[in-house]
Amino acid sequence: MNWTLAIPEIVLSISGLIILLFGALKKDNSFFPCAIFSVAAFIAVGFLALTIPDGVGYHGLFINDAFSRYMKLLVLIAGLLCVILSIDFNGKNNTNCFEFIALIVFSTVGAMIMVSSNNLMSLYLGLELSSLALYILCAIDRNSVFSAESGVKYFVLGSVASGILLYGISMVYGFSGGMGYENIHHVIASSNTTSVGFAIGLVFVLVGLCFKISAVPFHMWTPDVYQGAPTPVTTFLSTSPKFAAFALFLRLMVGPFGQISPQWQLLIEVIAILSIIIGSVGAIAQINIKRMMAYSSIAHMGYALVGLAAATSDGVLGTLIYLTTYLFMNVGTFAVIAAMTRKGHVVENINDLAGLGKTDPGIATAMAIFMFSMAGVPPLAGFFGKFMVFWAAISAHLYLLTIVGILASAVGAFFYLRIVKIMFFDKPAEALDQRSLSLSFISFGMGTLTVIFLLFMSPMLHISKIAAQSLFH
Repeated sequence: MNWTLAIPEIVLSISGLIILLFGALKKDNSFFPCAIFSVAAFIAVGFLALTIPDGVGYHGLFINDAFSRYMKLLVLIAGLLCVILSIDFNGKNNTNCFEFIALIVFSTVGAMIMVSSNNLMSLYLGLELSSLALYILCAIDRNSVFSAESGVKYFVLGSVASGILLYGISMVYGFSGGMGYENIHHVIASSNTTSVGFAIGLVFVLVGLCFKISAVPFHMWTPDVYQGAPTPVTTFLSTSPKFAAFALFLRLMVGPFGQISPQWQLLIEVIAILSIIIGSVGAIAQINIKRMMAYSSIAHMGYALVGLAAATSDGVLGTLIYLTTYLFMNVGTFAVIAAMTRKGHVVENINDLAGLGKTDPGIATAMAIFMFSMAGVPPLAGFFGKFMVFWAAISAHLYLLTIVGILASAVGAFFYLRIVKIMFFDKPAEALDQRSLSLSFISFGMGTLTVIFLLFMSPMLHISKIAAQSLFH
């Protein structure tokens, strides 16, 4: 069994149960203590995840290696930052219930199980645990019809995607005779040809995972859900579950399906190109900043897929660096969006940022840093993420993919720099409300990391390279 490999997941699950019990007994004013407890739990579990040795446990269902540790830390940091982001926001917007924190914790547990899955069944169980919590989180603001709409849309489309994924898993199982990644790898390695049924099963699995990372053409839910969900939920939705789904993508494509990379490489390349183009072009017309960030997220997932399309160790390394930099930029941007309140009401139009450089130069500077970084302007963090995935694509002779990515980056720069122009050069709108300490901490902290990423680039590359290479052993 070697059950100790899952100690971080067990501890975080117990923490979630404690939050539920405490909240149910205390009832009133339980949000803040639960939030603080969850922050401590995330930090403790992060340290635990670093200490667990490599190995396979639970009869081959669960694996712990350098790659899973790296991705688990990203997932945990995303959960931690989203809880901090929610502390003030939820208090102002009537979503300050202890269930909110418990759902974030349980969704994170599901994401960690996805990262460490070594079997198609544990993959599905982790994905469903993460997704079920997200469906409720999207609709948790009962006073908002948009929140209810986003929850229903995500639930219906997510259920369809889960069904497609499960059907793909059943086909892969039927044609390979097993669900373990190693078993599938051996079946593919010992066979000269890939059966049509197996290939169809693989495509269905890819469809299910593409939905989770909102890659084109399975992105239709993203703008509506991003806009309708409370901002801390949108922040969580755009980070933790996507990182876990990308971990699955990388582990599946490099591991059991690595032997047939020429057969899926073109498919991933097409999905990446479509995601980059539609995400970049779709964002231009948006006037709601959360919808713009939704299309931006679609494009960023396309860029991250460029590394996977390369199907090399350098490609995986590039994707890991890209996801890491995306975490800083994305959470920081949503912290600024969460601070967009006027007279106690949430404002989300891009024009509401007009003149922010004069009324609140600190938060405007942080937002400008995130926008420049997302556009890929050196020497900010976003530049290095794009450089790494494009370099991997060029090394794999994926020239068309690289050219499309670079051209789309120029298009993307338009809508990112438009926000900078509105903040610093437009006539000032009415000043935003005084922001909270937690939002200032997230926005300025993430802004600082985005700026100084170059300083810790070398150790990051070293750690990421070890994580990437562990998939190829």
